[in-house]
Amino acid sequence: MGEKGNESILHLTALELGKRIKAREIGVAEATRACLERIRSADGELRSFITVDEAGALAAADAVQGRIDAGELTHPLAGVPVAIKDNICVKGLPATCASKILWNFKPTYQAQAAQNLLDIGAVVLGKTNMDEFAMGSTTETSAFGITRNPWNPDRVPGGSSGGSCAAVSSGEAFYALGSDTGGSIRQPSSFCGVTGIKPTYGTVSRYGLIAYGSSLDQIGPIARNVSDCVAALEAISSHDKKDSTSVDREDLDFSSALVDDVGGLRIGIPEDYLGEGLDPEVKKAVLAAADTLEKKGAKVERFSLSLVEYAIPCYYTIAMAEASSNLSRFDGVKYGYRAADYDGLHQMYKKSRSEGFGPEVKRRIMLGSFVLSSGYYDAYYLKALRTKSLVKQAFDRAFAKYDVILGPVAPTTAPEVGKSLSDPLQMYLGDIYTIAVNLAGLPAMSVPCGKDPAGMPIGLHLIGDCYKERNIIRAAYAYERTRAAELPPGFAA
Repeated sequence: MGEKGNESILHLTALELGKRIKAREIGVAEATRACLERIRSADGELRSFITVDEAGALAAADAVQGRIDAGELTHPLAGVPVAIKDNICVKGLPATCASKILWNFKPTYQAQAAQNLLDIGAVVLGKTNMDEFAMGSTTETSAFGITRNPWNPDRVPGGSSGGSCAAVSSGEAFYALGSDTGGSIRQPSSFCGVTGIKPTYGTVSRYGLIAYGSSLDQIGPIARNVSDCVAALEAISSHDKKDSTSVDREDLDFSSALVDDVGGLRIGIPEDYLGEGLDPEVKKAVLAAADTLEKKGAKVERFSLSLVEYAIPCYYTIAMAEASSNLSRFDGVKYGYRAADYDGLHQMYKKSRSEGFGPEVKRRIMLGSFVLSSGYYDAYYLKALRTKSLVKQAFDRAFAKYDVILGPVAPTTAPEVGKSLSDPLQMYLGDIYTIAVNLAGLPAMSVPCGKDPAGMPIGLHLIGDCYKERNIIRAAYAYERTRAAELPPGFAA
């Protein structure tokens, strides 16, 4: 097999590497070692990973190489190293959710999405850092230290899938899995200059995803470009009887949408997404992308989406209510952290949870318990569920006219480390463009569309109707073809 320097291996996309592996130009172990060396050199500063499984990855690389050589593994991503967010269970590896309360938890079962990757011959490098229990927008609430943005270590990578996005952006992994409850794949993808897809709710099994908001959570891929993302999405998408919300879809051939043609595609830009609070540089980049698509043949117009101002209170009411229920299982009894000193069962619960959960998680559990409590359930939770239905209806009306809705992913580029956590409400408002997608169960993706004057990436947000991933993939791929790929300063140095 031909030797290739680590730097040039890491510059390949996931699909390019897959081709080189099949052509026997690069070995699976060689590619895996290149990633592990990159992690060793870069992760001291970035902290993209919570767990790096060096021995397991190298052993898997040898086994996968044998199966590729024998003709058993033929998927385009066979042999390509991947990173997995630490709330997605991989048998035998810690699944901490970046929380002290799960510091020693090793699942004895496999998330279905992770199993699907292993079935195609993926090599798992390790588990990536995240906001604790996926609650946050900056990857600063992790009990294992904050993750930094590869474009500028003084900036956050976004969250909650910040570790996965930083790992892909910095060349520590060729692609990664994240989870998206209110924008947790798309917003950090925007901040880190990578591509991320949140598929239609139910397309990827949630079995083995440690729940935050069960009606909103969805696993999705993060990669360096649209084609890699689509290949990974096809790999992880499947019907799963173990997940009652899993959809049995026959239309999982997303690659057919990778065509450089947007002729006749109807694109709507919500006026609501271009108003107060949007950074002028972000607005300029997003509208320039819309102009590019229009010049390529798409029909672009602005419209009023409505209900945008209600999406944030609706989302956080539902998400926090579901979180308070889902996180009640972490009590120090069966697994995870247990307080050292306590007097009786009740105090053991209280101390274990008080010491095990971080401030942001406690805030959301308390708010969630409040909106579900007697006397407030109707006033808050039921009203939020009705609003969720109205948000879906607003999107249904929009998709009667448009194939794709286009807008910004976030109001600004990545903020400086330490600036967001001091004002939780401001952090919550940063999700204004992404959360409605989860409330309506829609597919959406973030694609790089420029940089601000400080050199920080800006993401283009493309939203599709349910089960219409191909429309947003088509728009994203056609737009991506007009731009040169950009890598962070010092990439693979």
